[in-house]
Amino acid sequence: MAERTLRGARLGGQSFEDERGIEFAARQQVGYRCTHGHEFEITMSVEADVPAVWECPRCGAEGLSTSGIERVEKAEKPVRTHWDMLLERRSEKELEDILKERLDLLRGGEIGPAHLHRPTKKRSRTTV
Repeated sequence: MAERTLRGARLGGQSFEDERGIEFAARQQVGYRCTHGHEFEITMSVEADVPAVWECPRCGAEGLSTSGIERVEKAEKPVRTHWDMLLERRSEKELEDILKERLDLLRGGEIGPAHLHRPTKKRSRTTV
């Protein structure tokens, strides 16, 4: 019965596993120097891709690798605006025609909110 009892633990997550028979992964120390002159080392796996830049733990500035790893600049795509995407689907002539058609419908009171419609002038009936 005692084998089935649950043990309580404090807050903070205390592990009940021991470290016997565990083989740790191979590690390496990677050195960095920030723009303010702080030098620091980060422990990483030997198999990890070592980044050229790491944030300085003291001041938060960028720290460059002291082992000569070069920063790789990624090619950025040009920003596509809404207008660029619209021009991929329609020509400017088509867009002008659509705009004219929609404005005519809006001005005629067929589409859009009622408060935007222009009041139509009532024709007065004159008897001859």
